[in-house]
Amino acid sequence: MYRILICDDEKDIVSALRIYLVSEGYEVVEAYNGKEAVSIVEEMEIHLALMDIMMPVMDGISAMVKIRETSNIPVILLTAKGEDTDKVLGLTVGADDYVTKPFNPVELQARVKSQLRRYMKLGGGSVRKENLSIGGIELDDKAKEVTLDGEKVSLTRTEYDILKLLLEHKGQVFSPSQIYQRVWNDVAFGTENTVAVHIRHLREKLEYDPANPRYLKVVWGRGYKMEETDR
Repeated sequence: MYRILICDDEKDIVSALRIYLVSEGYEVVEAYNGKEAVSIVEEMEIHLALMDIMMPVMDGISAMVKIRETSNIPVILLTAKGEDTDKVLGLTVGADDYVTKPFNPVELQARVKSQLRRYMKLGGGSVRKENLSIGGIELDDKAKEVTLDGEKVSLTRTEYDILKLLLEHKGQVFSPSQIYQRVWNDVAFGTENTVAVHIRHLREKLEYDPANPRYLKVVWGRGYKMEETDR
């Protein structure tokens, strides 16, 4: 599954784009200014970004230039009528395409598919692995099964999604807010306890000694990560 970043300060536009893209089978991550978008690209695997030009904190052009320092993912600019100068500037400094608001859903989806095909054909990225593991824990995403030392472990959908996120980024620390945003696909506000409860349940199911975990670690003041401890 491809993961697409939508970055626009207008929440109605983000919501509409999410509906279009989720209906096509894409995973969607949201940001509401350029600075948030840059952080997301640095923290997780993104296959394509839809980026508004006019935004607070950091505009889309500046964000794209920053992203281009470390990533060659396709960037499609979201532009308003009359922003011709910005379109030209965006294409000059690294944008791959642009779509003018208001969107034609069919055109938007076609442009997204085209850029993803081109990106993957050129070897710019790869789809997430179906089999993930660390130590005795194995996750088979095709079968949607998790095993511990060969024994099947029953997880809820949310527990599965959290585990999958952490296994895809072994060693990387995710704050409770980041986990909530990516797993629940919603704005994270006062959600630390919700995430902590699911982490505790995961430890109880996957750790032989939940109080002294071998895999699912807490980094105090920062969040959680998957990392094997030698014993």
